[in-house]
Amino acid sequence: MSSEAIKKVLDLAKKKDVKVVDFKFVDFIGIWQHFTVPMDELTDDVFENGLGFDGSSIRGWKAIHESDMIIIPDPSTAFIDPFQTPTTLSLTGDIHEPLTKERFVRCPRGIAVAAENFLKSTGIADTAYFGPEAEFFIFDDARFDQGQNFGFYYLDSVEGIWNRGRDEHPNLAYKTRTKEGYFPVPPTDRFQNIRNEMMMVMEECGIKIERQHHEVATGGQAEIDYRFDSLRSSADKLLLFKYIVKNIAFKHGKTATFMPKPIFGDNGSGMHVHMSLWKNGQPLFAGNQYAGLSEMALYFIGGILKHTKALNALANPTTNSYKRLTPGFEAPVNLAYSQSNRSAAVRIPMYSSSPKSKRVEYRCPDPSCNPYLAFAAMLMAGIDGIQNKIHPGDPLDKNIYDLEPEELAKVPSTCASLDEALIALENDHEFLLKGDVFSTDVIETWIQYKREQEVNALRLRPHPYEFALYFDI
Repeated sequence: MSSEAIKKVLDLAKKKDVKVVDFKFVDFIGIWQHFTVPMDELTDDVFENGLGFDGSSIRGWKAIHESDMIIIPDPSTAFIDPFQTPTTLSLTGDIHEPLTKERFVRCPRGIAVAAENFLKSTGIADTAYFGPEAEFFIFDDARFDQGQNFGFYYLDSVEGIWNRGRDEHPNLAYKTRTKEGYFPVPPTDRFQNIRNEMMMVMEECGIKIERQHHEVATGGQAEIDYRFDSLRSSADKLLLFKYIVKNIAFKHGKTATFMPKPIFGDNGSGMHVHMSLWKNGQPLFAGNQYAGLSEMALYFIGGILKHTKALNALANPTTNSYKRLTPGFEAPVNLAYSQSNRSAAVRIPMYSSSPKSKRVEYRCPDPSCNPYLAFAAMLMAGIDGIQNKIHPGDPLDKNIYDLEPEELAKVPSTCASLDEALIALENDHEFLLKGDVFSTDVIETWIQYKREQEVNALRLRPHPYEFALYFDI
């Protein structure tokens, strides 16, 4: 770690008259955790030797008899936290073993770094760029609970189409129709100013924003896109992105969720991920093959498609994810690629003819994922495709809904449930173990946690709609 980078952080703290320092890290599932110290505790030694904490209290990490861990902050992640008082410097860190200082094998950020290093070691490329488009909902009310004898959720939004007849003293109409939320101007778009504020705060915190807009669904669905970056940095920004979205919504008396499918009968929230490989400052995905792609790009796509069912376990890691990934509802469930078909798992954007803009867009993932794990897994799948020259076959440029049943049956699909995805990951994870990027321990722990805490937990509980279907049997 360079002394110049550390000095830059300490100079920033002095310039902004920082009083406290907040150390953030991502847990195994993909949620930021933090603790805070007075400013005088931030010394050069902290950047070298870290600060200790109890790892046994973090989901999926250590047992109580081996709980000591340290966080070593990354000075490149420094920003002034816009939501905390007194003036707070925020630093994201990597998790290490206290005695050996080795990277903790289950640290998601460390896995992302290992994936970047493995890419360089192959000689294929030196940089993998990732640009996620995370969708989310802004709600006015979100209530849910579960007990032995009851279970419910209730969501509400001032712009929800279900409220067009509600007495709102007065109801001013302009409710967003189902599946008609893409780009309407205010007053139909009730959240323009809130999204603008989110966008401005993101820029202040170092996230370069490209655009923001209302998304397709009623009830406050939104999207804010930021500029692509290297794998780890892009994942860092996604965690900061979520933090800002949730806190700005909260400030306005609203709540934001990145849950993939909170509303029945309308679009869910996906996270299309744009990817490209570069070497020595030159793009590697531009060429004279289909849609202006290089042969390398096609092999990269081949690896993604081959391993998508396993990737689902990391890129679509919740039971709710598969309420969105449902065949027949415009979801990107078809394991094919296309320059135009948005129901294909991989799309090649054609907005620009510049070689630098040539990329592949993986449309399956959703924003419930841990981006460090998901992005690392996507890169490893793509590398596997390149190394083994896995060609993706013919593109799917036809309208999927016009295909004859016999032709449609030949197009494989993503997993239909988290349980299926975990089985796929069990059976197909050798590509993730290359270069010690992922470990068998990480894969097994992920599968065990997801099965016990999510798949089985949901399987054991009655669903509210089951009462509508079966109570009178």
